[in-house]
Amino acid sequence: MAILAATTGVVLVLIGALHVVWAFSPWPLATREALARNVVGRPDGTLPLGFFVPASFAVAAALAAAAYLVAAAADVLPAVLPDVLVTVGVWGVAAVLLGRGVWGLAESGLRLGAAPATYRRLDLRYYSPLCLALGASAAAVALL
Repeated sequence: MAILAATTGVVLVLIGALHVVWAFSPWPLATREALARNVVGRPDGTLPLGFFVPASFAVAAALAAAAYLVAAAADVLPAVLPDVLVTVGVWGVAAVLLGRGVWGLAESGLRLGAAPATYRRLDLRYYSPLCLALGASAAAVALL
C-alpha cells in the first residue's frame, strides 16, 4: 500500500507543480489562448489573469494537501492530523477525483457545454481517466 500511496502522492504533486507553472506560463502550449482552450476548455480562449493565477495556486495547494493526506494515510509521511481527519480527508480526495473523472467523461462524451473538440478529446483520453485512476488509488489507500 505504501508504494500505491507514494506513487499517487507523487503524481498529485507533479500535477500541482504543473498548475504553478501555468500561473506564469502556458507551457507546454504556445499561448495562453491555447491553454485556455485545450486545458481549461474555454471555447473563446480567454483566461482572465485576475482569476486564473489565484485559481492555479489554489488547485496546486489542494493537490499538495491531497498528496500529503494520501501519503499520511499509508504512513509514508508522518501524520500531523488525527487519524480520523486523515481518513476523512483521503475519502474526500477520492470523492473529488472520482467525481471529476465521472463528470469529465459524461460532459465530454455527451458533448455537454461548449468546450472545444480538442479539449473534449484530451478530457476523454487523459484528464478524466487520470482523475479516475488517482481517485481509485486514494480510495484504495483509505480502505486499508
